[in-house]
Amino acid sequence: MDFLAAWETGHVYDDFLAQYGASTHRERWKNVFDQVVVTVEQMELLRRFTREMKVLCLAGAWCGDCAEQCPILQKFAELAPRISLRFLDRDAIPEVRDALSICGGKRVPVVVILSEDGHEVVRFGDRTLSRYRRLAAQQIGSACPTGISVGTDPQLALAVQEWLEVLERAQLVLRLSPRLREKHGD
Repeated sequence: MDFLAAWETGHVYDDFLAQYGASTHRERWKNVFDQVVVTVEQMELLRRFTREMKVLCLAGAWCGDCAEQCPILQKFAELAPRISLRFLDRDAIPEVRDALSICGGKRVPVVVILSEDGHEVVRFGDRTLSRYRRLAAQQIGSACPTGISVGTDPQLALAVQEWLEVLERAQLVLRLSPRLREKHGD
């Protein structure tokens, strides 16, 4: 699968939402984006990235999990000059959708992080571990969600940290790559 070609056809955040999202979808994504808090430590880590990362996010503007997670990626891309983020609608290129299926399903969001020259580095999706833990507690555990929320959403902070760890892992793979170290002389 040529994920670099898919990345090149992808859209920047606002264009993706304008093309594929209804006003209710755009509003939901904006609300989450406005709530994303990146700590000083997280911001410093993002700014220390030295290798370019092309991030392809297969998403659906209509998707609740995408609305909860994709704005985090956009916030990171705005803070880290080495992250080039593009969004691709789940159904835009069926070959990409099928190549990124999870457990036999057409799940989103799914992210593929590529090196500067288009080699796949990391693939991650569709939900963070904290989100799966929360869903498991609600659906197979004894927990009974109340829907009551006070203050900031602790789940969002967990998702921010988990997505940052995915990006940091990719950055370290790129930073330690013998091929790229030779190319960049470091």
